[in-house]
Amino acid sequence: MYNFLSLNLNCPHCGHSLMDPETLVDNEISILLHIDIAKKKGDINLSSIYGSYNYICSVETPKDELAVFSCPHCGKDVNTKEECNVCKASMVTLIMDMGGKINFCSRSGCKNHNVEFEDLNNALRKMYQEFGYQSVHTHDEVIEELIEEPVNEEQEILETGAFLYAYCPHCRRSLIESDMLKLKLVKEKNETGFILLSPYLNVFSSKSTVFLAEGKPVGDLRCYHCDKSLMVSDKNCELCGSPVAAISISARSKLIDFYICSKKGCRWHGLSEDDIHDIKLEDSIEW
Repeated sequence: MYNFLSLNLNCPHCGHSLMDPETLVDNEISILLHIDIAKKKGDINLSSIYGSYNYICSVETPKDELAVFSCPHCGKDVNTKEECNVCKASMVTLIMDMGGKINFCSRSGCKNHNVEFEDLNNALRKMYQEFGYQSVHTHDEVIEELIEEPVNEEQEILETGAFLYAYCPHCRRSLIESDMLKLKLVKEKNETGFILLSPYLNVFSSKSTVFLAEGKPVGDLRCYHCDKSLMVSDKNCELCGSPVAAISISARSKLIDFYICSKKGCRWHGLSEDDIHDIKLEDSIEW
């Protein structure tokens, strides 16, 4: 339903779950492994969102260094003899709850990974049962003008799970692509990429095409159409004080400002002072 496949993984040796509910990466339960890299040992929490390269690690992970990963339960290495077809480092293999396995490269910075299913039909059936069929939301590519219609005087509530039709406040083109809220990201040293957020209210899954450190502002968020910044200079996150970005969402037949915190992992979101009297976000002090 939400276009983010969360992986539940187990050790290939002892079968214990590797999921760590105490540590969130990309706002989801993470995958905990021990790591031995550059003569240092520690713990690493990998994102459970397939296609995300974000992680939290207790030791530094220098680029191009080879790492040995092991199970925190039985202590056995999960590196295999299979070579990465990109950089020739050893591949790491973990077992999926739905059947099959996920493989990823043990070299820091290499993004090679793949999924192997034992029974594709059975795996797809389990995914559909857990996540639901992918929904397709139609929307206008460009909003020229919305005419406000008469509304009930009572405060409107945007319910948890509501799909947010998001637009750029500058060019008014849709920011929804394949049922994801897509924003351009410009980090320090002009490193660019994209961040994909769940467009469903109070569903906090996210993934990015570049590494984003947990607990830190991600950088400048921009419209991927017109490349104009969405950052707001006169407003900060009401939860952590970080810079916020503003997009437009459609509600009550008009576009309203919707603010999101730019700090990785912060779940705050909010409305403008003009709209907060008319519209309430259900169960929301967060994005």
